Parts: sequence; structure tokens; C-alpha cells
Amino acid sequence: MKKYVCNVCGYIYNPKKGDPDYDVAAGTEWEEVPADWECPDCGASKSEFSPVN
Repeated sequence: MKKYVCNVCGYIYNPKKGDPDYDVAAGTEWEEVPADWECPDCGASKSEFSPVN
């Protein structure tokens, strides 16, 4: 499960944790996160995220 980082604020989306505050269940891969999901820390769009190497 690959993590993704917000290019704006540095928040890391961890698929093992998901984002329960926004109805993204634990175990949700990045590709399955809704397109209108936003960074919980800064509100950046999903397109502002990059894979963590």
C-alpha cells in the first residue's frame, strides 16, 4: 500500500489508516479515494498529492 504526500503542506495519506473523518475507510488504496476528497490539513485537492518514494 503506497503512501501519498500533499505537495502543499506535507500531510501523508496512509492507506492503512484511510481518513475516517471524511468517510475513507482504512485499507482504501489511493486510486479508490474519491476524486473530490481534499487534504484534511490544508484543503488541497487530490491532484496536489504525489507518491512517497
